[in-house]
Amino acid sequence: MKLGIVGLPNVGKSTLFNSLTKAGAESANYPFCTIDPNVGIVTVPDHRLKLLGDMYNSKKVTPAVIEFVDIAGLVKGASKGEGLGNQFLSNIREVDAIVHVVRCFEDSNIIHVDGNINPLRDIETINLELIFSDLEILERRIVKVEKAARMDKTLAKELELLKKIKALLEDGKLAKNIELEDEDEEALFASYNLLTSKPVIFAANVAEDELADDAAGNAGVKAVREFAAETDSEVFVICAQIEQEISELDDEEKAMFLEDLGLSESGLDKLIKASYKLLGLISYLTAGEDETRAWTIKVGTKAPQAAGKIHTDFERGFIKAEVVNYKDLLEHGSLAAAREKGLVGMEGKEYVVKDGDVILFRFNV
Repeated sequence: MKLGIVGLPNVGKSTLFNSLTKAGAESANYPFCTIDPNVGIVTVPDHRLKLLGDMYNSKKVTPAVIEFVDIAGLVKGASKGEGLGNQFLSNIREVDAIVHVVRCFEDSNIIHVDGNINPLRDIETINLELIFSDLEILERRIVKVEKAARMDKTLAKELELLKKIKALLEDGKLAKNIELEDEDEEALFASYNLLTSKPVIFAANVAEDELADDAAGNAGVKAVREFAAETDSEVFVICAQIEQEISELDDEEKAMFLEDLGLSESGLDKLIKASYKLLGLISYLTAGEDETRAWTIKVGTKAPQAAGKIHTDFERGFIKAEVVNYKDLLEHGSLAAAREKGLVGMEGKEYVVKDGDVILFRFNV
């Protein structure tokens, strides 16, 4: 999974990125300190892996990972060259979802590029810049398709779709609101990789003293939550500065620190939950002496396609999947013991993999 972090300058983007990835991206109290995109890899916390790894005495335990891309802050008029312009948006066209950091805290020591705190205005500013960036992509594509359509009449349908999306964007709406007519249009639409077609997770960045009650009294956060509900987006509350402090601690210290703050989970945990939910993802597990590992798949994935995540040969030569729930496996101490209790199923090609399944694939190529 790959997530792109966007937002205005000085909203806490790079601070959040630092805390998530410990990559040490520069973070300073002036606009545009992030010029080249920062990329960091984060492992997905999963308590099941350690338990299974210990049970199997695995030589290696491999969690799922998320790649984060942090780009320079956008300002109003970026598409016309304001600030550093919008050239950095190309760096996040390949992401699965966008994490939009929105400032919901007051601090006279940290300047706001528009002079005051207004989360919905900030969201609108970023959305408009994403729209303008997508329009540039569409306009170039339309010119190319119009030219080719003179010789190839089959391109007429694509040209019609391109113009339909362009009209939607020009009306100030996001591409993800488009109504597609068939699978052909869906495939074409996906191939454009439009920023405004991507799912969005809003990270409402608040002051430390608002974390314990999930910023219940923060009017800005309330507005962001309402906007997220209207646009089928996810939202979570975070204090980027606190997350950076947490990132420097070991697991035991982190647990104590969170408890002192009255929190049950970190911002990273919240973000991972939100992204998995938004993208419809789950994890299945493989376990053995050599390696215990988590594999991320879409909800509804069938056994052969899940096997294909490990290796294409597994999918091509799929025979059966030996499946047990991780809790049952841990409770009985071995696959053989769980099998004796009738808790291990031999599943075929139509089996839909569930979160927490521990699977041994049988294949032949």
